Amino acid sequence: MQKLIPGHYFMVTFTLPAQFRALAWHNQRVIYDLITRCAWETVNTFSQNDKKLHGSTGAVTVLHTHNRRLDYHPHVHLVMPSAAFDKKQRRWRNKDGNYLFNHAALAKVFRAKMLASIKQAGLKLPGAYPADWVVDCKGVGTGEKALVYLGRYLYRGVIQEKDILSCDNGWVTFRYQNSQTKRTETRTLSGVAFLRLILQHILPKGYRRARNFGFLHPNSKLIRLVQLLKRVVLPPPMPRPAIRCKCCGGAMEIIRTRIAPCLNRLRTTASDRETAM
Repeated sequence: MQKLIPGHYFMVTFTLPAQFRALAWHNQRVIYDLITRCAWETVNTFSQNDKKLHGSTGAVTVLHTHNRRLDYHPHVHLVMPSAAFDKKQRRWRNKDGNYLFNHAALAKVFRAKMLASIKQAGLKLPGAYPADWVVDCKGVGTGEKALVYLGRYLYRGVIQEKDILSCDNGWVTFRYQNSQTKRTETRTLSGVAFLRLILQHILPKGYRRARNFGFLHPNSKLIRLVQLLKRVVLPPPMPRPAIRCKCCGGAMEIIRTRIAPCLNRLRTTASDRETAM
C-alpha cells in the first residue's frame, strides 16, 4: 500500500489449464515458480511493446492454489499500475482509460512462455492440452481494494474457521461463494477427504506466495522518486491488531523474544515469546 502511485490499476489473472494440474502437483516448486515468472514476463513484454507505455512496468503477484470450492486450481493474480518507465529515455509514462492489454493476446504469449519453460525445466508436457488458455484482465481503480483483497489470503489460510459449518460423525460441511452465481453454497466431505483437501494447498517449505517485480521490487528506488515528483499522499499504514489475553481479553505487549535450541541446533522458527499485560 505504501508503494501506490497515481493512475489506474489492473488485476490480471493467469490460470493453468486443468490438464497441467497433475504436473504442477508433482513438481510444485518448479511449476509455481514458472507460472509466477511467466506471468510477470508476459505483462512486462506487453508493457515494453505498448505504444503509450513503451517501458518496463511493476507488479505484485500472489499465487493461489485453490478455487472457492477448495479444489486444486493453481493460478496467479497480478496487480499492476498502467504505468511504465523508459530507462533509455529516462521517461515515466502513464496510460489512461479502462483498457490495458488484450486478454486473448496475453493468454497466447503466456501459453508459449509456459510451454517453453516447462520443456526447458526437463519436465514432460501432458499428452493433450487446450490451444486457448484463460487470462483475465480487469480494472481495479486505484488498486487499494485489490491489494487488501489479496493480502487477506496471505494470512487467513485456505478457509476461515467461521466457514466450517459442522463436523459431525466424521463428516465436515463448509460453505463457499459460487464465483458464477455469487450465491453461498455448501459442500460436505468426509473428515479424511476434507483434511486432504486442505493439506494439498500447503506450499513447499520456504516458498514465497507473494512477490514484487519491476519498479515495485524492494531493491528499486524509482517508486519513491515518482511518489515525490507526483506529490503522492500515501494512506497511513494499517496498525497490527493487538495481542489479546485468552483469559481476560486485555491487550498484551511483547517485551522480549527468545530463540530456544531444539534437537541440538538453533531453529529460527522455534521461539518463545514472553508477554506482559
